[in-house]
Amino acid sequence: MTERHCQLRTDFFARVREKHFHRTALVASVTLAFGATFDLSRPARAQWAVYDGANHVQNVLIAARTLQQIDNQITSLANQAQMLVNQGRNLASLPLSTLSTLQSTISQTTALLAQAQNIAYSVTSVEQQYQQAYTSISSGMSDSALFSQAQTRWQNSVGGFEDALKLQARVVGNIPSDSSAMTQLVSSSQTSTGALQAAQAGNQLLALQSRQLSDIQAELAANGRATALQQARDAATEAESEAQYQHFSQHDAYVPGTVSIFGSSGN
Repeated sequence: MTERHCQLRTDFFARVREKHFHRTALVASVTLAFGATFDLSRPARAQWAVYDGANHVQNVLIAARTLQQIDNQITSLANQAQMLVNQGRNLASLPLSTLSTLQSTISQTTALLAQAQNIAYSVTSVEQQYQQAYTSISSGMSDSALFSQAQTRWQNSVGGFEDALKLQARVVGNIPSDSSAMTQLVSSSQTSTGALQAAQAGNQLLALQSRQLSDIQAELAANGRATALQQARDAATEAESEAQYQHFSQHDAYVPGTVSIFGSSGN
């Protein structure tokens, strides 16, 4: 039942009840008129038709009670109709939905995380590439191998900071849309016509907060990754320096000798 139908039904019941009130008042006035016209204490004469005034009054009272019962039933039906209207309002759904926007934003953040350069957000990838570029340094490695690993570590650090900056830009870019969605949801909650609309607006506000928390979590992960890559690079640089020193120290010591600069004349 729509709210318009319920309103029409309520108006109909109100008009019927008003008519019955008028009829009740009319019956009461007729009762008083009969009571005032006929004196039941006087004996009836033979030449007049016998009129049972008490029976007539009793019938009128019964009719009045019947009308009163009908009026009570009409009032009860009107209350039930109003209850149905209220139930319809409580079951009305919220016309505003921000779910698709939230899902789109989460997808964009997830895509940025998946585009992580060099060392991705994967346990297997971290184990393999970290072992190759950060912990496999030894004094027996050639200079070209040491330079290649140093170049890889530098690229990992630069890529990590670039990924963190892009994700930060995405999070900051979400602020205007989040503000607009929050304003709409709060307004919908305050102007809701029933309990269901208010609950749905509250649920969407919680979903918005959850998405914002996921943005913060992703940003912390990106910043932590960049910092960890730089720290690992610093540690590997120290290990590389130690390997180069060990490689240099393995050569024979310098032995001085006589060198003739200007020829055999000794001048």
